[in-house]
Amino acid sequence: MNRVNVLIVIAVAVVTFSLWAYVNQPKEHPPWPRIVKGFSFSPFRVHQDAIKHILPSVDDIDQDLALLAGRTYAVRSYSTEGTLAEIPRLAKKYNINITLGAWISQDTERNEREINKLIELAAKHRNVVRVIVGNEVLLHNYIGVEQLEGYLDRVRKAVNVPVSTAETWDVWKRYSQLETHVDFIAAHLLPYWEKQPVEKAVAFVADRMDYLQTLFPDKPIVITEVGWPSNGRSWGAAVASQSNQAMFLRQFLKLAEQQDYTYYIIEAFDQPWKGDSSEGGVGSYWGVYDVYRHQKFSFTEPIVGIPHWKWLAGLSVVMAIIVFALLLMDSKHLGMHGRSFLAIIAYAVATAVVWVANDYTNQYLTGLSVFIGLLLVFGMIGVIVVMLAEAHEWAELRWSRFRRREFKPLIVPVAELPFVSIHVPCYNEPPTMMIETLNSLACLQYPHYEVIVIDNNTQDPAVWQPVQAHCQQLGERFHFYHQDPLAGFKAGALNYALTKTSSQTEVIAVIDSDYQVDPLWLHDLAPQFVNPAIAIVQAPQDYRDGNENLFKSMCYSEYAGFFQIGMITRNERNAIIQHGTMTLIRHSVLAKIGGWAQWCITEDAELGLRVFEHGYEAIYIPKSYGKGVMPDTFIDYKKQRFRWAFGAVQILRGHARQLVGRVKTRLTWGQRYHFVAGWLPWLADGLNLLFNIAALFWSLGMILAPRSFTPPLIIFSLLPLALFSFKTAKQFYLYQSHVNSNIWQTLAATIAGIALSHTISKAIVQGFIKKDKPFFRTPKLAQRLSYTSALAVVYEEIMLTLLFIAAVTGVSYSPANASLDLLFWTVVLCVQTLPYLAAIAMSLLGARAHGAKMTVAQAY
Repeated sequence: MNRVNVLIVIAVAVVTFSLWAYVNQPKEHPPWPRIVKGFSFSPFRVHQDAIKHILPSVDDIDQDLALLAGRTYAVRSYSTEGTLAEIPRLAKKYNINITLGAWISQDTERNEREINKLIELAAKHRNVVRVIVGNEVLLHNYIGVEQLEGYLDRVRKAVNVPVSTAETWDVWKRYSQLETHVDFIAAHLLPYWEKQPVEKAVAFVADRMDYLQTLFPDKPIVITEVGWPSNGRSWGAAVASQSNQAMFLRQFLKLAEQQDYTYYIIEAFDQPWKGDSSEGGVGSYWGVYDVYRHQKFSFTEPIVGIPHWKWLAGLSVVMAIIVFALLLMDSKHLGMHGRSFLAIIAYAVATAVVWVANDYTNQYLTGLSVFIGLLLVFGMIGVIVVMLAEAHEWAELRWSRFRRREFKPLIVPVAELPFVSIHVPCYNEPPTMMIETLNSLACLQYPHYEVIVIDNNTQDPAVWQPVQAHCQQLGERFHFYHQDPLAGFKAGALNYALTKTSSQTEVIAVIDSDYQVDPLWLHDLAPQFVNPAIAIVQAPQDYRDGNENLFKSMCYSEYAGFFQIGMITRNERNAIIQHGTMTLIRHSVLAKIGGWAQWCITEDAELGLRVFEHGYEAIYIPKSYGKGVMPDTFIDYKKQRFRWAFGAVQILRGHARQLVGRVKTRLTWGQRYHFVAGWLPWLADGLNLLFNIAALFWSLGMILAPRSFTPPLIIFSLLPLALFSFKTAKQFYLYQSHVNSNIWQTLAATIAGIALSHTISKAIVQGFIKKDKPFFRTPKLAQRLSYTSALAVVYEEIMLTLLFIAAVTGVSYSPANASLDLLFWTVVLCVQTLPYLAAIAMSLLGARAHGAKMTVAQAY
């Protein structure tokens, strides 16, 4: 790295480290008391499970009680099943009192066993100071209130200690008649589940205690559960985190000491098995100690959001430097602002990766969560790679100090100008359009050229014979060939034209049948071939019907971006995409590398890559020298883009070993980068289709089985949202700065572009499944579609739109409708709907286009 890069790295590193420090400032809170009054006690370890009745051993229970000895006066148990019945006996030797619990459920036979055992243990052990019959049984509707009252009355007659049942405060309010069946009010005060911000949580507990004391003035109030989770999803304004858990508990314990509350902190130890309960993932993280019996947070020192933040900040800085260095490879021409931009992106990406990794690795991982984690890692890598590639293109286009391979016109003596053979392949094209194309070629201001028209497989003589006659009228430069049948689609036609090419030909030029060329096309571009290293000279595709109607105006805006943005940056590393029109290629090179590939439906781009593999150069001039016509309908627009995307996958598959370096070629790493990175957005569309399918199924699960399918964590939602936002910002900036588009034209280009997302995604997925696909010809001067036909064209997009609207509506009524996770997930579903809505709009505009002479500029 040079001095400027080092300074940028240091500056951004300081800012990054400062941000980590700012959000992790130590905060003073009351210290933890030497002994707390009580803990909720579930002595389950890793791989033990109360639901599956995989219970802890007696030794496990004894070790846990030994750990709590001297740190609490009492513990509360929940069940008398199996080894859990040993808790009173084992606790006695550690001078720990017991609030003994019997688990009450819909299983009446188990209820009987639990109650009988409860009565037996209460009579046997003096350290049982209270008993609780059932835990939140009315809240979860396990049994009816009358049945619960019967259980309570029975136990009160049989034991000599106070009896109650444990419920949340609001259940006690709803069933206040329970007061006559209990000796004390056993209330759960859990501000997290009440969606309270942690700053107001202790005040909420105090307020509810005052309310309960007012509601039940003749009964003592025991807080049988009070706590805060250290991990899991946010619930409304309540954020589960280790620092929030420490803050709440230390503040609550101070209040409890002042108010002389009797309480049981939920809970002593984390319980991973609760992740599969009705509480969801957050249920695993309520312990003061983790499942491995390590204290989670400091009891006395200032509270820090992430105690080990310095290590994480350091790791993010190291990762960012590596990413920044990779982004700057072969980017010496990039100015300081561009390097600073990439440094900020690198640090942001590295910090996000470290944050997500830290958050995820602090969870208790099951087989399912590991699988989901791997999907998350895979998705994150994909999003980050696409985002870095987009950022690199943005920086190079905006902040390059100079163009390394800018087109420089050459003046060559007429005698040294190469002979050019212009090939015009056509199939079933309107003869009037073909005649206009040939007339423009006849006007070329160039001395040495011929024109070969190859009509392949057109069966109607009325279509091709007028073109043949016109060629004869234009003179000896023009040659017409009609072949039917002729295999190989456009590539087959071009290879056939090579066999008819003049022996003096040095350069092959190719244009589409609808292009009307500038008279100076060959005059300005052909002289570049005096440089023997040059094999391709490419001018952009352009269109003359962009002002015909709103549909074509939007398409025109979308097309322009690639030729004014992508091709500019590709040209800097000799890595342009060759196009099958407005292209010139050295004849000897074309013959050497085997002609046009008939196995690939994007034979032009494939040929360009083969040229680079042989070490030749291409040059791009971002000036229009010819204009064709755009697709007339959205179905043709879709088919054209499908062919391009499917062909891209064919090229990647066919040249994979060359691109990764397993087959020796003369490709540079810059060329490899552009041929992979340039198609990454399309590959991302393919993955996005799979994501959408999974999102719809998951949302259906959230609607039908909300306890089993909770909203995905925010980190899952942030990935697609971050990529969508970044790409949109980049497009709006570069279109206005480098394509000279106003905001409405940029918006039009965005809508037209995302309207093709579903088509591209299908092409990408099919490209990896199928080896080949029929060549889709783009019709010229096609008939307009009716609105009904236009809707039929996008029936898949319509169905997906309806499914996403149903998903958004359904999940909006989820019981977790106030959670940030659900809010972000709903936003994701809405964003994922946009491409399908755009496709419907574009298809309808295409149907309307033939009767509406309006452009984007006129529309706004």
